[in-house]
Amino acid sequence: MAGSEEEPRYSRQMYVLGGGARRLPGSAVLVSGLRGTGAQVATALVLAGTGRVVLHDCGAACTADRTQQFLLGESDLGQNRAKASQRALAELNPCVVVEAHTGELSEAFLASFQVVVLTESPLEEQLRIGDFCHAQGICFIVADTKGLAGQLFCDFGERFVVDDPAEEDPVSAAVQHISQGSPGVVTCMGTENSRGRLFHDGDLVTFSGVQGMTELNGQEPIPVHVLDAFRLEISDTSSFSPYRCGGLVSQVQRPRECSHEPLRQALKEPKIQVANPEDLPRSRSLHVAFQALHTFRREQRRLPRPRAPADAERVLELARSLGAQQGPLDEGIVRSFASVSAGELCPVAAVLGALAAQEVLKAVTGKFLPLGQWLYFDALECLELAGAAQLTETDCAPRGSRYDGQIAVFGANFQEKLGHQKYLVVGAGAIGCELLKNFAMMGLAAGPDGELIVTDMDTVALSNLHRQFLYRSADISEPKSVVAAAAVQRMNPDVRVTAHQNQVGPATEMLYRDNFFQHLDGVASALDTIEARTYLERRCLRCHTPLLDSGTEGTQGNVLAMVPSLTKPLEPATPRDGTFPFCTLRHFPRTIQHTLQWARDEFEGLFQLPAEQVNQFMEDPAFLEQQPPGKVLEQVWDSLRERPRDWQDCVRWARRHWQSCYHDVITQLLHIYPPEHETSPGVPFWAGDRSCPHPLTFNPDNNTHLDYVLAAAHLFAQVHRVPPCRDRAAIQAILRGVVLPPFVPQEGLQIPLTEEPTEEAQVPTDYKQLTELTQDLVQWRQELLGDEKAQAPLMEPIHFEKDNDVHIDFITAASNLRAENYGISPATWMMSKRIAGRIVPAIITTTAAVAGLACLEVYKLVWGCQDLSCYRNSNINLSTCLLLRVQPPPVPTYRYGGREWSCWDRLEMQAVGADGQAMTVQVVLDWLQRTHGWTVTMLLCGDTVLYDSKADAETRALQQAQRLSENLEDARMPKQQDLELLYVCEGEDAEAEDSRPPLLCSLP
Repeated sequence: MAGSEEEPRYSRQMYVLGGGARRLPGSAVLVSGLRGTGAQVATALVLAGTGRVVLHDCGAACTADRTQQFLLGESDLGQNRAKASQRALAELNPCVVVEAHTGELSEAFLASFQVVVLTESPLEEQLRIGDFCHAQGICFIVADTKGLAGQLFCDFGERFVVDDPAEEDPVSAAVQHISQGSPGVVTCMGTENSRGRLFHDGDLVTFSGVQGMTELNGQEPIPVHVLDAFRLEISDTSSFSPYRCGGLVSQVQRPRECSHEPLRQALKEPKIQVANPEDLPRSRSLHVAFQALHTFRREQRRLPRPRAPADAERVLELARSLGAQQGPLDEGIVRSFASVSAGELCPVAAVLGALAAQEVLKAVTGKFLPLGQWLYFDALECLELAGAAQLTETDCAPRGSRYDGQIAVFGANFQEKLGHQKYLVVGAGAIGCELLKNFAMMGLAAGPDGELIVTDMDTVALSNLHRQFLYRSADISEPKSVVAAAAVQRMNPDVRVTAHQNQVGPATEMLYRDNFFQHLDGVASALDTIEARTYLERRCLRCHTPLLDSGTEGTQGNVLAMVPSLTKPLEPATPRDGTFPFCTLRHFPRTIQHTLQWARDEFEGLFQLPAEQVNQFMEDPAFLEQQPPGKVLEQVWDSLRERPRDWQDCVRWARRHWQSCYHDVITQLLHIYPPEHETSPGVPFWAGDRSCPHPLTFNPDNNTHLDYVLAAAHLFAQVHRVPPCRDRAAIQAILRGVVLPPFVPQEGLQIPLTEEPTEEAQVPTDYKQLTELTQDLVQWRQELLGDEKAQAPLMEPIHFEKDNDVHIDFITAASNLRAENYGISPATWMMSKRIAGRIVPAIITTTAAVAGLACLEVYKLVWGCQDLSCYRNSNINLSTCLLLRVQPPPVPTYRYGGREWSCWDRLEMQAVGADGQAMTVQVVLDWLQRTHGWTVTMLLCGDTVLYDSKADAETRALQQAQRLSENLEDARMPKQQDLELLYVCEGEDAEAEDSRPPLLCSLP
């Protein structure tokens, strides 16, 4: 049945955190330090539904805090940061208790927390509190950002138990064969969506439904050794019965125990987690640099002045003395780190704060392995931008501005440049909200000629609120882009933001023309479909507009930078179509995904399509004449014949349908192919990817049976506008009175065995029966139209909605009953909703980290960087605390027409004649000949042929004389201002087919 009361709000997050998410409401977390990093940690925890979040900070908010502290408003300046932040965070989630604490962090106070996070503490305080937390079994986290670098440390104690260490659901596979031997070898069937190996060495598995070698069924979990993608070695099976057929092998997740050292010891003997071994020396140097910075601050009672060489050298000197025990020191890294360590950047705080918040969620939920134990992150490549090294202490000195933390890193002139930017954010969902928040803090488009456009067609929904920071409960059903733009204005009134409610796609090309994209300094993609992202990438490639593409799924995320003439264009991902072979769904399912898709098809076939057909029949007098003989007329007849008079009729209908699906159809299948059936002598039919089913016997006291009838009857009643009833006892009483005739299998039925739908055998049309059926339907229609009680439309089609609990009740019960038919492990209500609703798991921590990484690339684009080595593509996986940043691939080149081109190159032509009209095709051909020396043999616009040299002379003459705009009208193509033409030239080889620069023609 439906999930908890919190399920609608947290459903996407629950798919990430699993059952451990239920512990969040009972947890208490302290976040100390409410500048940028602390604000990010606290915001993520409040949105995620942590029961009690206590904010600690003894300082007063100042103007410079607003470089990265997005919770503070103008009116909060001078007030305590914790108290001011508490007011803003309390609005985010009414289910969370948010408190402010401005006193000391005494041991008595700390003892009440499950997790303690320090973000702005001196090293002495970190050590004191770290010692106490380790001794008391309190999970302890340090998250610190300085300029372009961040430091994360976790100590979850000596015996921290991770209940569910894996990110993915446990996998399972159909068994094809099991050998008798020592060890036994299991051969599995691959699944449609499997990529590479399903299992890994050391995985524990169990077996169910195995026929023949039944000794394996119900055994304790067995470790496996993977031989290849389809074969596993297990324990000794030599004494077991021979394998006959069937069975499922399923992975079993076991809890794992982690042991952490206290901070005091971990400082001296650091265990640093890196994405690549070659990154370890850099991280070790940052480990020493942070310690040296603590010492410098203790000595000088301040951080190093931005770009002050003497201060940076003193930090380096301290690092040298500390680093003797830590291995070789990269002095360049330490010097660069120190020179901007007084800086405060919202994107860096977003990345590290998100990583820290995810570690808090691990500590509370027991989901995923915690960081073990140090992680360092930096974007010091930003200091290698051309001209950045020449910035002086004067360039980066404070101005009394809200952007002083950013000026400390990039200088005042760069801040002015940020204000002039013109950016488009496509999508105002989770990533879009985080991007807009960061842009507001950065001051992007905050100058007099700046422009920030955000567009999204969607409205705010309850399920958005756990990860889309800019929205509140009062915004539900309001346009996302409008609400988001207003939120940006509140955070930074200087940002010139405009809200659009349009999709960016083929349908809006007249609104978002090429000159629109060419006018932009950059585009940030926050889209959630591959098709939309691919379209946007294509437009930016065509218009030479920089694009930052971001995406997430669960704890994984990525950022890809597309820089004109510098990087390789983004490659469109292949969408997972989620389709399965017809006969697999209908007769031979072997996974829960198969049964869930079958249930989705059932839903549509029972509650949507019949109602649509009947309504068409009632509304359109010509409907009967338009239908071919056969099924549709019979389906309309059946739908009218089955019209219920009351709720009891709906329950009886659901009971009959249950019997048909889970007993009669299976009995018929086994009548045609009995369990002992062989495809050829000695080769059993029910083997490999075919599991032998068994029919079910209805029991009104079985919860799943009753769930199915209740949901199916409810939906059937809704279709026919009959008031439903949810009284289970009353339904059981009706069901006990239902007596169905025994099922008699039909002879001579054929069932397709191929993996494609087959054309059903043509049954000769019985015209007499067809005539009678048509006459009856006509008479029925006349009677219904004359019935004053009949409503129009007669039936209510129901479209599947993943957020409708009754819909998911039906899908879950229907799927699990079919799974029971075939010996497949059932799915929970939540899992059924995720798979059937094709829901992408999502969580605030991943989206915040991804947006922060994207904004670091914005800095480089604004700077105008043309050095590929400064840019980064990023991949993160917060479940393993993996952060991988690599240089984007360079732009590829090719040769055409005697010279080298890149995929960013194109030919541009103003296709406007002296008369102000569009040029003719002949003028275009002449231009290509005159400008490039190419003789064109064919010219096309999409699939429309504009010119073909092989056509006859009369046709060629007509083609050459036509204007480009006339060709579009003739082809009924939408009117466009910019045409992309394809051409084939004389003498080019076959390999040139996809390797030639496009021709862009600008029309009047």
